[in-house]
Amino acid sequence: MYKRAVAIEERSLGPEHRYVAIDLNKLADVYRQQGRYEKAEEIYHRVLSLKRKLYGRNHLSVAVTLNSLGQLYWLQGRYAEAEPFYQQALPIAQAAGKAGAPYVSAVLSNLVNLYMDQGRYGEAVPLAQKVLTLSETDYGPDDPNVATDLNNLAEIYRSQGRYTKAEPLYRRALAIAEKALGSEHPSVASILNNLAAIYRLQGRYVEAEPLFKRALAIREEAQGPNHPDVAVGLNNLADLYMAQGRYAEAEPMYKRALAIDEKALGANHPWVATDFNNLASLYHLQGRNAEAVPLYERALTIDERALGSEHPAVAKELGNLASTYQAQGLY
Repeated sequence: MYKRAVAIEERSLGPEHRYVAIDLNKLADVYRQQGRYEKAEEIYHRVLSLKRKLYGRNHLSVAVTLNSLGQLYWLQGRYAEAEPFYQQALPIAQAAGKAGAPYVSAVLSNLVNLYMDQGRYGEAVPLAQKVLTLSETDYGPDDPNVATDLNNLAEIYRSQGRYTKAEPLYRRALAIAEKALGSEHPSVASILNNLAAIYRLQGRYVEAEPLFKRALAIREEAQGPNHPDVAVGLNNLADLYMAQGRYAEAEPMYKRALAIDEKALGANHPWVATDFNNLASLYHLQGRNAEAVPLYERALTIDERALGSEHPAVAKELGNLASTYQAQGLY
C-alpha cells in the first residue's frame, strides 16, 4: 500500500514532495519490522536526504529519521554505525524545545539500549536515570512513561546482576502501570515478564512461574493467541521449565512460539532464528543432538542473512552448533 502511495505521489506531486518523504518513511518502518533491513536502510537514507533538502539539517523531522537509522543499525548489531546517528539526532531534538522533548527521551533510551548491548553499563546507567528524571518532571511520578523508564533502568541492573536494585524498580513500575493502564494491559505483561526473569535468574522458580503465566494470559487476551508478543511469553515460560529440567513442558511452548513467529513475521525473521535456537538448545540438553543440529543451522542461516556475519547472535549460534557437533564426536 505504501509503495503504491509513493508511486502515485511521485507522479502527481514530484519525487521531492514532503508527502513522498512521509510515506517512504512509513515503508521503511514496515521493512524494518519485517527484518528486511537492507531495504529499510536504503529507504531511510533516501528519506534523510530528502528531509534535509526540504527542511534543513536541523529540523526535528530529520532527527526522527536519524534515530530510525540508529535503531536499524542497532538491530543488526552494527553498533559503531548506530551510535553516530543517535548522537546527531540528540542535539537536534534538544534544540526543538517542548516539541522535541519526547524525542530526546527516545534517543537517550536508544543510546541506553546500545550501551547495554555493548556492556557499557557505566555509560548506560546515568542516561537511563536522566530519562527517568525527565519523565517524572514532564509527566508526573505516576505516568505510564515513568513506568517504562523504571523498567528500562531495572533492565540495566538486571544485566549487571544487581537484582536487589532491579526488583524494587520493577515493582514500582508494575504498580504504576496497573493503576494507570489497568491490570490486563500489555505493558503490565512486559513488566511482569521482566520481574519474573530476575526471579528465574536467582533460582526463585516458584515465584517466577505465576508471573510468567499471568503475563502470557494477558497477552493472549489483549493481543490474540497468534501475536509475536505471545511467542515471547511462551519462550519465557519455556525457558523457566528448561531451567528446572521440565523438558516435556517446555518443548510444546517452544514449538508454538516458533509457529507463531513464522506465520506472523516470516520464515527469515531474526525472532524466528531465536525460536529455532531455543528449541535446538532444549534438544541438545536432552542429548537429542541429531534433532538439534538442523535447527541450529537454520538459526545461523537466518541471522547471517538478516544481521550479518559479525553479529553477536551469529557468534552465539556458531558456539552452540560447535558444542552440538562436539557432543556427537564430530570435531
